Amino acid sequence: MPVQNFPWSGKNALITGGSSGIGLATAGLLAKQGARVWILARQEDRLRDALRQLDCGPDQICGTLSADVSNYKQVQAAVEQVVEQGGIPDLVVNSAGVTHPGYFQELDLNIFREMMETNYFGTVYVTKAVLPGMLARGSGHIINIASLAGVVGLFGYTAYGASKYAVRGFSDALRSELKPLGIRLSIVFPTDTDTPQLHYENQFKPYETKAIAAVAKVMSPETVAETILQDAAKGKYIILPGLDSKIVYLAIGLAGKGVYPVIDWLIRRAQKKMREKNS
Repeated sequence: MPVQNFPWSGKNALITGGSSGIGLATAGLLAKQGARVWILARQEDRLRDALRQLDCGPDQICGTLSADVSNYKQVQAAVEQVVEQGGIPDLVVNSAGVTHPGYFQELDLNIFREMMETNYFGTVYVTKAVLPGMLARGSGHIINIASLAGVVGLFGYTAYGASKYAVRGFSDALRSELKPLGIRLSIVFPTDTDTPQLHYENQFKPYETKAIAAVAKVMSPETVAETILQDAAKGKYIILPGLDSKIVYLAIGLAGKGVYPVIDWLIRRAQKKMREKNS
């Protein structure tokens, strides 16, 4: 039975990237709150493992969807399955994402294409597939997971940052279009979060990128998920999990172009330490 005192109780939720990280943590919290939860990812074995981690009651619909968000036909088929078995989604969390940092001159062009296809077009495709049903009903909430790398360009993230800036621009424009139609939109700017993607990217991060990242604490996906659902339930558009993300976002807004000398100073300091270490 849905737990009535939770804002997402009884809601039909679709979470992309739901087999790990922020997506899985969000799905888990939604399940505990009595939502009907659908997790979407590419690998069926990881989806099965993730589904077993969800605290779903006997009368609660929880399901998996194997699809690649960068493939619109697969996304359409997955959304159709959700609608047929659980109804039009009330909540969609676009959490599927990939990252691969590195020095620009060393990054293969395919990495830039992959970042845009998954992070940006994946968000667009899922939104495009769910929106007609939401519009026909006159309600719904879409949450796009961006990154602080979509707020300020960071050393080593020429591919990833560009894709998250695209998500931000898409969300800003879409928010204005959907608000009069009864559809809510939120965008999330988390700092580094302890996910499989973070462990993957750490092996490719330039030294300078690691030095900049060390300024902020690594958050747990559960903490990020809790902030996302709390703030989204309050109707917030911009969601900033953790104190560090709030400080960075505010500082960038106040400093404007003044933030670049700070970033340059962090990079020079990191490069100096690197030279000293190698000498």
